[in-house]
Amino acid sequence: MTYQISQGIKINVETFFQPDQSSPLVNEYLFAYRITIENHNPFVVRLLNRHWHIFDSNGTTQEVKGEGVVGAQPYIEPGAAYQYVSGCSLNSEMGRMHGEYLMENQNTKDQFAVPIPAFDLITPSKLN
Repeated sequence: MTYQISQGIKINVETFFQPDQSSPLVNEYLFAYRITIENHNPFVVRLLNRHWHIFDSNGTTQEVKGEGVVGAQPYIEPGAAYQYVSGCSLNSEMGRMHGEYLMENQNTKDQFAVPIPAFDLITPSKLN
């Protein structure tokens, strides 16, 4: 589990290898990740955009940008949390992701970036 607090927002990441949805014979490895976003600010925030950098140990990289997360641009009340699960496919048994969310203070409409800490995507066989 990895976490980071920035701008009053705590980002917590858990990763899970998905062996039933992976095909090692054709170099397809699916990972799921659960992200919990906690708002430690005294104001409501809204998650507007995401920006991911995905690194595969075979040397390839991907960049993913878009509105919200899993089809939502959630509002997060002070002291509350928002959680979602998404996934990433790699062409090797190891990789790494990091990124940032663009958030908006709902009182002032000021926007600010919150870093998503780097986390590893590793099949259990590589951990032994």
